[in-house]
Amino acid sequence: MRLLGGWADDPVYAAAYDWSVEHPRAGRVAWRLGMGSDLRLLYAAAREIGAQPRGARVLDVPCGGGVAVRALSPGQGVDYVAADLSPAMLARTARRAERCGVADQVTTVRADVGELPFGAASYDLVVTFAGLHCFPDPARAVAELVRVLRPGGVLTGSAFLNDTGLRYEPSRRVGRRTGLLGPGCTGDQLIGWLAALGVRDLTLTTSGALAYFRGVRAT
Repeated sequence: MRLLGGWADDPVYAAAYDWSVEHPRAGRVAWRLGMGSDLRLLYAAAREIGAQPRGARVLDVPCGGGVAVRALSPGQGVDYVAADLSPAMLARTARRAERCGVADQVTTVRADVGELPFGAASYDLVVTFAGLHCFPDPARAVAELVRVLRPGGVLTGSAFLNDTGLRYEPSRRVGRRTGLLGPGCTGDQLIGWLAALGVRDLTLTTSGALAYFRGVRAT
């Protein structure tokens, strides 16, 4: 494990992120101080996972350490696919699913978000928390996320966008030099890509360094 470096190296930052989400009281303070962001927005966005009915198909990419898995309920009866390029992240997600009692609903798949190994319109819900800013080609990733979403399905996630303020520019530069961040995009670019792909009812909420987005694929 490395302090900094590409996600395939399982950097310490990944474990710190997971820990902050799993410990809401300390995590809220850490997020506020470090990113100027309200951790409660992540919990609110993830609740969409827990609201999925029996038989729904959910794609979580990149799943990272599996923080979104905690939104699943035992016996909920959904088909939850956790995809990531890193075997270390997939293993961490599988362990978290076991601890949460939802392993029977979770399948881990090693996959590149730029070329997802899933058919078109395969999922009712696609979530991508803290992932878009890591991808080498965010526009292509967004196109793939929308491609696998069924008409009427929801895409939701969060990202460290390029236009969330000069205060966070040093963090963006360090992140790119160390391999934690890709080129990223602005909020206008993200909304433009999604709209061009037929995603409607778009919302974008900025909270410090992070932005949360949500939209529905047109029917």
